[in-house]
Amino acid sequence: MKIAIILGTRPEIIKMAPIIKELDSRGVDYFILHTGQHYSYEMDRKFFEDLGLREPHYNLNVGGNEYRKQVGQMIREIIKILDETRPDVILVQGDTNTVLAGAQAANKLGIKIGHHEAGLRSHNLTMLEETNRIITDHISDYLFCPTEDARNNLREEGISEDKIFLTGNTVVDALLQNIELADKKVNILEKLNLSKGNYIVVTAHRAENVDIEERLKGILEGLGLVAKSLGLPIIYPMHPRTMNNIKKLGLQSPEGVEIIEPLGYFEFLQLEANAKLIITDSGGVQEEACILKIPCVTVRDETERPETIKVGVNILAGVDSERILECVKKMLEDGKDWINPFGDGQAGKRIVDHLLSFFNE
Repeated sequence: MKIAIILGTRPEIIKMAPIIKELDSRGVDYFILHTGQHYSYEMDRKFFEDLGLREPHYNLNVGGNEYRKQVGQMIREIIKILDETRPDVILVQGDTNTVLAGAQAANKLGIKIGHHEAGLRSHNLTMLEETNRIITDHISDYLFCPTEDARNNLREEGISEDKIFLTGNTVVDALLQNIELADKKVNILEKLNLSKGNYIVVTAHRAENVDIEERLKGILEGLGLVAKSLGLPIIYPMHPRTMNNIKKLGLQSPEGVEIIEPLGYFEFLQLEANAKLIITDSGGVQEEACILKIPCVTVRDETERPETIKVGVNILAGVDSERILECVKKMLEDGKDWINPFGDGQAGKRIVDHLLSFFNE
């Protein structure tokens, strides 16, 4: 059996890593195709090194192009590579442009498609990620769902039950495999002069937030109110997209918010694990906060991770500055102990089990 792992962003590298390691341990033939969607190959190399992964066999370097050009170029180049290599199945993860392009390329060539993190829905069709998820799910052959909610979404959309598999999410596998290793390899708290449980971590990079001046301004003003009200350091590893938009729009970083360069996986994981609270618009960070049991405030109007809301680890704040402060205070006052709904850390093994079973049949 030959498998093509198609990825293009840092979260995809992290969540694919447990699957790749499982393939290595079983001697399964596979190759990695990296589209280069978000970052340069050089920046991503550290993630491959930290996670102990072999380097990608192919890199398309399509980062920086607008959506239409990026997806079109990806599909064209992926088709060429898949037509030459003829894998039995491609595996994609999540909801990025890379996922959509990989699935469409494989579909055109009649190659089987496996989608990890299938069934997630925000129910907001203005989000590119939502349409990416829906299209990919409906042309995939094997849908690996992280939660029962995700599986129910696919059932309600009429997808055949024999294509749907509840596996858990490999974000749990990756975190459990690497949290202790992170503490041995890095010390971000010492580097940033922070103490455990005495600071707030922020990430915000989604297009619907940082490309719209009113929303980005609301988030920044909200962070300023939180810093002033709580008197805690706020650490914001800033995505290049966000930084560029702040400069372009002439906005200011709020007082009390320390903007730093994006971090490697180990450093960011350690920063999350020791925080008092996390403010984010990232789906993956919502999951990690839940697993690490760190209160989370999501600066979005909806989430495709409703499980985090149900268990009480997360709250939706939108981008109104006063509402952000209100939600931060609420989450810090609750003091609950949450149950992780994303699985037991064996998702990578289950996904590979299913793939090998399909091939043997």
